Amino acid sequence: MLITIENVLNKDEVRQFRAHLDQAAWQAGAVSAGTLARHVKSNEQLGENAEPAISLGNHLLRHLGADPLFISAALPRRIYPPRFNRYAGGGSYGTHVDSAVMQIPGTALSMRADLSATVFLAEPDEYEGGELEIEGQFGAQAIKLGAGSMVLYPSSSLHRVAPVTAGVRVASFLWIESLVGDDANRALLFDLDPSIQKLTPALAAHQDELLRLTGIYHNLLRRWAIT
Repeated sequence: MLITIENVLNKDEVRQFRAHLDQAAWQAGAVSAGTLARHVKSNEQLGENAEPAISLGNHLLRHLGADPLFISAALPRRIYPPRFNRYAGGGSYGTHVDSAVMQIPGTALSMRADLSATVFLAEPDEYEGGELEIEGQFGAQAIKLGAGSMVLYPSSSLHRVAPVTAGVRVASFLWIESLVGDDANRALLFDLDPSIQKLTPALAAHQDELLRLTGIYHNLLRRWAIT
């Protein structure tokens, strides 16, 4: 399941993020890559303990925690602190799959990566190439969203970033451990939840039916959730 969420950050916030990021101390992205990914990764990243990564990441997390679509789609249990990267001058990230288990920085906690997310921080016309290509059941989908928008997709997916041949691609990326680890079960709940929300006004006079639908959602969540 691939989901786009528009305007996670508004344009003013994107400008503020970019003002900080443009002055930041970037390092080679291969430093944080695994053994295989290191050979196909050519970009720059901010260190996870460096400013402005921490303050900007916390700002982004506050927005996500208040975004109904993100909560409904991800059902987050734990979130890896957002990180930041940029691609320029032919930089790319070849086909790879994200690690299944990660240790949350600064803690003794580990998390399972169920979902990966990219928040685009550059407008599509600011750079050429740089599409996030995600392989799925029906082939690869190329994603290039407006600044401030997010794409959410299974961490088990093979994916890559196409070479940036002009301009600079800037983004934030993070991983989510969901309360519901199974992609198919989580997709079913996501299909059900927005439908209930949309039907609520129409079913105001039919409380029994509304309660039944809501009960189905929560009983499925109760069956599948890992807390």
